[in-house]
Amino acid sequence: MAKALIGHLNSDLRDPRLAADNARLRNRVAELESLVLRLSEDNDRLMAARAAELLNDPQEMQPA
Repeated sequence: MAKALIGHLNSDLRDPRLAADNARLRNRVAELESLVLRLSEDNDRLMAARAAELLNDPQEMQPA
């Protein structure tokens, strides 16, 4: 099994198209991970701002 995995991992070295595709996909994954992190930080910031607004406005905290 280990031999099969090693062969699979090194197969992109034999074919330059696979190596290029692999590099392109790795870059895209890194871009998407960065985007997820940025959006998560934005969401946390917006949630904190909204929580502060709710705490400062007692009218919104009362039951309907």
